[in-house]
Amino acid sequence: MGNVISVNTGPIVAAEFAPRRGRSAIRKLPVDGSVNVGRLGLEGDEQAADFHGGALQAVYAYAREDLDWWSDRLQNPLRNGAFGENLDLVGFDASGAVLAEKWQVGEVLLQVMAPRMACGTFGGWMQEKGWAKRFNGARRPGVYLRVLEEGRVAAGDPVEVVWRPAKHVTVAEAVGAILDEQDVLRRITAMADEEPDWDRAAMMFHVSNRTRSRATAPDAAVASPSVPAATAPDAGPASPPVPARPGGAVHA
Repeated sequence: MGNVISVNTGPIVAAEFAPRRGRSAIRKLPVDGSVNVGRLGLEGDEQAADFHGGALQAVYAYAREDLDWWSDRLQNPLRNGAFGENLDLVGFDASGAVLAEKWQVGEVLLQVMAPRMACGTFGGWMQEKGWAKRFNGARRPGVYLRVLEEGRVAAGDPVEVVWRPAKHVTVAEAVGAILDEQDVLRRITAMADEEPDWDRAAMMFHVSNRTRSRATAPDAAVASPSVPAATAPDAGPASPPVPARPGGAVHA
């Protein structure tokens, strides 16, 4: 069991470091008191990109211990919320969480959906050359969560795993599936087949989105996805619908 040490939200603002869109909501600041968490995320939070947030990726959580690990390597102290996370946790290994497991966080019941993968906006925000490759390669991604039961959450609330699937694939391991490690993807598929309680659409969205980006790159030799499970009939939508309204985890 761990604890929430910071709850963070932020609005969409103009952002020079995000030239593709010119706006971002990655800047998250701690909120005093408790915050209502609905199906689309924290009250007062916004999203600037259609591949972040939504019901399947409503909350983004990161471990304070991993922020400290990065602080040492960047030689720069990172505050809570520095990576655009909604929840900072202490004493709880977010990246070591198991896909599909459920957490009780204050009044809120959350379910682990997928790892966060660094994008260009995240790199611009960090002002670190090669940040996306470095962050993804470190396998300390933090975790996207969906909201199963709404409620309020505040700093100091306990975080407890209340259910875990029989087959274990950690969030850190799941990064490998997005980076084309087929053995990891097969393990995820096998786990999902045995756990009907888990909607793997968010995980498959990450995989298919990354594959599609490679296939359409200027130097792509072949435009066929190398991860067939991403388009399997039961894999969920290739791009989950994200309502154009406040709410949902925003990390870019």
